[in-house]
Amino acid sequence: MEIVKNFGLNPVLLGAQIVNFLIVFFILKKVLYKPVLEVLKKRQTTIKEGLKAAEDARIKLEKVVVEEKNILKTAQLQSKKIIEDAQKEAIEVSLRINEEAKKQTEKLLSDTREQIARESIETEKRIASNTSKLAVTILEKALKDFFSAKEQKDVIANALKKIKKN
Repeated sequence: MEIVKNFGLNPVLLGAQIVNFLIVFFILKKVLYKPVLEVLKKRQTTIKEGLKAAEDARIKLEKVVVEEKNILKTAQLQSKKIIEDAQKEAIEVSLRINEEAKKQTEKLLSDTREQIARESIETEKRIASNTSKLAVTILEKALKDFFSAKEQKDVIANALKKIKKN
């Protein structure tokens, strides 16, 4: 005991302090420690849920980014296909138009040639008719002095027959 007195410890006071400490500890444990632990557990749960939600959001974001890239690739491929189809169609339309223009040009040329041929035939007929009339007039004037009227008509009729045969 002497050691206890040398250190200046009073056993009654030490016992009372131990009892006081246990009472305060028990009260703090019941009143403060449990609610503080519950708040800490709730915060820990909230933090875990927040971290999990953040991870889920990150995963969803990555999926959305990949999906967006796929959609953009698909859209690019579709736009290229549409452009290629439009170019092919434009070429086909151009070829069709060229063919139709050629056909119309050929038809126009053919019609023009036919018209020229008809007009040439008509012109030749008119020239032949005018030539015949002119020949008859020349014959009449030339034969007037040499033949009688009846002989002149016979000669002119024979000349007209020969001209018509040729």
